[in-house]
This record gives sequence, C-alpha cells and structure tokens, in this order.
Amino acid sequence: MWPDASPIAAIGSALIDLAPPWAKDAAIALFGTDDKLALIIGIGIVLVVLAAITGLVELRWPPFGIAAMILFGGVGAVAAVTRADPAPLDWVPSVVAGAAAALALALLMARVPGRLKVAPIAVPERATEPEPDPAEQSTPLQRRTFLLWTVGTVAVGVLAAVGSSLARAGVHAVTAVRDALTLPAPAVAAPPVPATAELDVPGLAPVVTPNAQFYRIDTALLVPQVDPADWTLRIHGLVGTEVTITWDELLALPLQESYTTLACVSNEVGGDLIGNALWLGYPIRDLLARAAPTAEADMVLSHSIDGFTASSPLAALTDARNAILAIAMNGEPLPPEHGFPVRMVVPGLYGYVSATKWVTELEVTRFDAVSAYWTTRGWSERGPIKLQSRIDVPRKAQGLKSGETVIAGVAWQPTVGIAAVEVQVDEEPWQTATLATAISDDTWVQWMLPWTATTGNHVIRCRATSKTGEVQTETRTRTDPDGASGWPERFVEVF
Repeated sequence: MWPDASPIAAIGSALIDLAPPWAKDAAIALFGTDDKLALIIGIGIVLVVLAAITGLVELRWPPFGIAAMILFGGVGAVAAVTRADPAPLDWVPSVVAGAAAALALALLMARVPGRLKVAPIAVPERATEPEPDPAEQSTPLQRRTFLLWTVGTVAVGVLAAVGSSLARAGVHAVTAVRDALTLPAPAVAAPPVPATAELDVPGLAPVVTPNAQFYRIDTALLVPQVDPADWTLRIHGLVGTEVTITWDELLALPLQESYTTLACVSNEVGGDLIGNALWLGYPIRDLLARAAPTAEADMVLSHSIDGFTASSPLAALTDARNAILAIAMNGEPLPPEHGFPVRMVVPGLYGYVSATKWVTELEVTRFDAVSAYWTTRGWSERGPIKLQSRIDVPRKAQGLKSGETVIAGVAWQPTVGIAAVEVQVDEEPWQTATLATAISDDTWVQWMLPWTATTGNHVIRCRATSKTGEVQTETRTRTDPDGASGWPERFVEVF
C-alpha cells in the first residue's frame, strides 16, 4: 500500500493534479521547495475547520454531521483509487478514517445531555405544554464544551495523520535497501572537476551542488518508496521490439558518469531552482536502440510511478548528449526525493519534459498523439533550457561596505555552453567578467568581476553569451509556458 493511500496524501495529490499552472507557480514562489509541506499543513487546517462545522451540524441537525464525516472518508477513498496505479486496498485508509471520525462524533455527542432540535412544522393544540426536563437541555456552556471536544479530537487526529504521512515519506523499509546498496564502478568515469572550476568566492554557489541542497520540484506529495527488487522499466509504443529491464539488469550494464546541470521551468530570473551534480547511469539511447523506434516516432513519454508524465523529444534521447537512466547522484544512490531507484537526466531540457523521477515506462510515441502532464495544463510540449545567468554576490542584505569587493554568480545553457558573462553596475558600460573553467558544456559555470563599491544604492545586472553567439535577452517573460527570460538584477546598498 503506497503512502499516497492516506487520506491527506490522496486528497493533496488530487489537488496538485487539479491545480492550474498559475497556482503551481504561486505556491513555488511563496513556499519554494516547501510547497508540499505547506499543502499538507493547509489541508490539516481545513479539516479542523470542517470538523468544527460538522460538529455544529450534528448538534443542530443530526445525523447530517455524522453523514458528512462518512462522506469525507468517501472523498478520500475516491481520490486514492483514482491515482495512478492504485493498489487494491488504497481506499481502505480513507474509509477507516471516515468511519472512525463518524464514530468519534457519535461518542462525543453522548457527552451532550440534549441536542438542539429543529422546530416542528406544526404544533399540536394543547392546553398546556409540559416543562422540559433540565437534564435534557444543552446549555451554551455544554455546547461550547462539545465543540471544543470535537475540534480537539479532530486536531489531534489531523496532527497524527500529518505526522505519520511525513514519517512514512522519509522513513521506510526502502531506506534500508538504499543504505545497503553498493554502487557498481562506472565503465566510463567522468573527468575530474578542474581546479579552476571553483572561484572560491564566499556566497557563490558551489560548482557541484550537494544532494541536501539540490532543489526538489515534482508532483509527488509524499515521496514514493520503490523497492529496487520490484522496479522494472518498460519501453513500448512505436517500437520494433518491446523491451523490459530490471534493476539487476540495469546495474549489470556498463554505466557512465557525467556532470549535468538540471533546471526547473518554474525558475524565475535569478532564481535558485537549478543545481549541478555528478550522475551515474546508462545511456537512454542505447536502450532505445534495442527497442528500435519506428520512423514516425518523434517523442518519448516517460511515466513515473506516481502518475507524472514528461514529453521528451526522441532526438534529445538518441543524440550524443548524456541522456541517462540515473541510479546515483554525487557518488551515492539517488536520494528518495530525487527519484530512487531510477530517474531520467537529460541535458538541455527543463525538468518538466525530461527529468522524470521514479521512472517506470518509456512510451515511444508522437507529439500529435499524446500529451504529457504539464502540456495538458498549458505548458509548452518541448522545453529547451534558455540561456540564463544569475548574481549570487553581493547579497541584498549583507551590509556591504564601500571599497574593494567582487560581483559573482553562475551562468548556464546546457548542451551549448557559456562563452562570456558581462556585468553592468547602474548605467555604466558593460564589463566582461572572469569565467571559471566549465566542467563541460552540460554544466553551469561560475563567473566573477572585481568591483570598487561606493557608498549609496546600486543596481547590478548581468547577461551571458553562449558559445553559439546568442546573447541573453533583456526581455522579461513569465515562467510559463516555456521558462522565464530577462536580465537578473540585484539592488544593493553600500555603507
């Protein structure tokens, strides 16, 4: 039974699927990589509010409050069974939760000496109306006590559900399998990172991003827990031969190391939804060659175990770039949140059309035949990474003093490479920055420029030039439908 079967996870995952692109961007802009935690907490708050309302309904119009609790459980069950590849019993946690909530409400109701009744439509004629028994009446204090008991009980349940969901997402039996895994030696090792690739400027992003600092953007509310022993990859569709490969078969292949910079299409100009890592995996083009795509195929739809799909141009997976099925990241097995046991890494494409985590299928098809997860939500079906740069230092609030300092950052256009970076302070002429040595054209590169900072407020801009001669555009665009563009700016105050 997957963690997504829990009521909060099932409903949260359904909300992620139903959310329009603007809502996704707003959540990322507001919460960053903590957007999923914020959603879980938000669902918990909503459940507490609904519990209070449901308690009042049951107190005033029984048994509609209890019926509402059962209905909530049914909604969770439907959300669980309509997820991708649901297990046969994924509906059980939501049904049990709804039944338990209904039972708890009934038991709480027993603490109230009497219930508010709806006034009858017609009152029979009587000479005198008997006085109500005080023991059968609920006072305002008793009703408030009942409400507090209801909200308190549900709040404890919500906190327990959130806590257990988060615990299952991070601690699972699969973790032990991952920790015990010994990675095979690469048949083709990546060249060493040049010593001149790091400019050693405080505050500048390291050229290789540590796993713990690597951004995470995906559609999985809870991290899927996939046992490598159960993992397979199926290549099918417009192919001459369908291919299926197991975990052990993948590890037995001649694996290759490569450094690749990944970027999210939701990365704003100057944003941090980007990272560079050393990946170990097997070339996707070699597996596709086994399957022999037919002449009419032009796209590969990759499927994740959580239901996510990505549309990668077939050419990007069969040309000379290091598009791989990755099993390791920076010398260790993939972290669960980054796709353990297997994910895709494709240089030059935004993650939403290439970097499928927990990948289980490669469906060879056509762009005019099927659409991927984000394409159906208004994003471009092809997502080449745009030429971009970023200013890392000086930081906005570092309290910069006048005198000699440096301006530094990173620039990238994977598969193309960076030829130059220029910097402008205020409206002065553009100056050429010093470039570090790039690991490869598939990675970002650090840059720096000495600056004599003078007292006052300043605006700093930068722009990159690619190895093909393209100059980063000044025109600002939104992240949707195919990535942001524009010159990054940083406003600093010098004392």
